[in-house]
Amino acid sequence: MRLGPTRRVVAPVMVVLLAGCTLGPNYTRPPLAPPATFRGEITPSVAASLADLPWWAAFGDATLKTLINEAIAGNYDLRITAARVQQARAQAGIARAAFFPSIGYDLNVQRSKGFGAFLGIADSQPSATNLFLGAVTATWEIDVWGSIRRSNEAALAQLLATQEGSRGVLLSLISEVAQAYFELIELDAKLDIAQQTTAAYQGIYKIFQDRLEFGVVSELQTARAEGALASAAATIPELLSQIAAKENQISTLLGRNPGPIPRGTPLFAQAVVPTVPAGLPAALVERRPDLLKLEQQLVAANAQVGVAKAEFFPKLSLTGFLGKASPELSAITSGAATIWSVAAGLTGPIFQGGRILENYRATVAVWEQSKLHYEQGVITAFKEVSTSLAALDQLAGAEAELLRAVAALEKAVQHALDRYLYGLSSYFEVLEAQERLFPAQNAQATVRLNRLLAYVQLYKALGGGWNVTDPQSVPSASKPT
Repeated sequence: MRLGPTRRVVAPVMVVLLAGCTLGPNYTRPPLAPPATFRGEITPSVAASLADLPWWAAFGDATLKTLINEAIAGNYDLRITAARVQQARAQAGIARAAFFPSIGYDLNVQRSKGFGAFLGIADSQPSATNLFLGAVTATWEIDVWGSIRRSNEAALAQLLATQEGSRGVLLSLISEVAQAYFELIELDAKLDIAQQTTAAYQGIYKIFQDRLEFGVVSELQTARAEGALASAAATIPELLSQIAAKENQISTLLGRNPGPIPRGTPLFAQAVVPTVPAGLPAALVERRPDLLKLEQQLVAANAQVGVAKAEFFPKLSLTGFLGKASPELSAITSGAATIWSVAAGLTGPIFQGGRILENYRATVAVWEQSKLHYEQGVITAFKEVSTSLAALDQLAGAEAELLRAVAALEKAVQHALDRYLYGLSSYFEVLEAQERLFPAQNAQATVRLNRLLAYVQLYKALGGGWNVTDPQSVPSASKPT
């Protein structure tokens, strides 16, 4: 069949209109310049990374594993983000629905009289009339300029951003539970140090009391020993209060009422690896959930630029109407009562007072902000990894020196006490040696805690567990007991 002149022109135009085009830029990741190696990294960069380990392999304390597993199941923030993901998935479904025609129905029963005169139509004897109407309606906007496609792209990107945000909350939760647990056992260690120190001061005070009765020492010496004893004892209630607050914090993370928290491996028995592989810096942007979330938000902002640009152009829509209409209900089923219509409409802006242009400019500005947020997030990620690596390296040396200091001061306390008992030194030597030992022991506990926290922060900074699909699929051999 040959097409007429008009059809030969219209047909290609309709094909182009139906195929449409997509306005706005296609997304490309902003150029990044990752460093060749992380600052603070001792060993050369390798593909293997601490981030490849699931959380149950990254942390060895069995009690900590149990607490993390319970937190994943009961934490309220994590459950809220799960609901937020469902909301984003539904929003993506709403955006996808715009690809399809909207079909509805219209049912109407009407009885009227005198409408002819009201409309200016001569009617000498107006009478009441009936109208029974039943029809199916359909409207469909043809996505000529890609506005619907860009909206759908933005909604899908928001869904992916929400999913990455949920994974970020999960990683933060694991890190927070681990950090709070290590802080708790550090408080336990400091409590033990305070109790041992108080007991030591109590022994010194008892010696002074006995010697005071025989007039060997003065009341000044005894009062000084009693003051040191009271100062050490005063730290115990404060530490007990901090322990209770830390237990309540962990209980909240677990999603349960405040209560006692079990302990596993003590602070100084916790294993800390001085050097761990960080992986290739370029791989960081593919693993950290916060960076992936920022990138998907950038994808959504990029798509919204296309949506705003499409507002400058006309919209093509198709409408259809098919039904039955008759003044008699019994005639609805007859062929004569059938009514139908098909229409196409083209609407577009002429003058909007600059609204469309300013909306486009605002959308471009949002895209620019999202791009800068993403680039800033990447630099921040490199900084966090480097800081944690440097902390792991330097704190290992600091703890080794503090270990020497504590051992030396413990010997000094014993020697000073022996010399005092044999009358070779004054009480000042005993108290001075003991007063130096207490802070050194606390400093050693603090450094060990900081090493553990640096390990936790490195695991978080690297996007640990990025390849785990189910955070609760703990292998039976590694399941917490």
